[in-house]
Amino acid sequence: MIRKILIVLLIAFVIIQFFRPELNNSNDNTYAMVTKYEIPEKVQTILDAACMDCHSNNTNYPWYSKIQPVAWWLDDHIQHGKGDLNFSKFTHRRLGIQNHKFEEIVEMVEEHEMPIPSYTYLGLHSEAKLSDEQRKTLTDWAKNQMEKLKHAYPADSLVLRRRKN
Repeated sequence: MIRKILIVLLIAFVIIQFFRPELNNSNDNTYAMVTKYEIPEKVQTILDAACMDCHSNNTNYPWYSKIQPVAWWLDDHIQHGKGDLNFSKFTHRRLGIQNHKFEEIVEMVEEHEMPIPSYTYLGLHSEAKLSDEQRKTLTDWAKNQMEKLKHAYPADSLVLRRRKN
């Protein structure tokens, strides 16, 4: 009986390998953050290591992403990450949202909520484990971008308003 169950599970495992999510590699950077905001090399290095795989249109997939159901789990993380913050579509959003996203970057990085712990489990993506200095560099940059927006645009354009239904 156990043998039959193992055979069925093995067959199911082989079959699901043929059902893969679409890769997140459009490379569409028409509205990328870099088109409007200055990103120093030091900050870009941190963003590339710790953020861009889940928060851009260009994911660098690890070897284990080719195995189901891991690929589905990773795709779910990527889709949620891009839904919350997509650096590749950043400037397509209203100024109030852009300003709010900078606030969220500061909050999430300072509170150690980003990058998410599962991204660095078991030594995976060790380069994404941010030091206190890297966290400060990233949050200082985001705060600086908010200041620049504050000086360049009217205050009411930087407020995040709820849309009326």
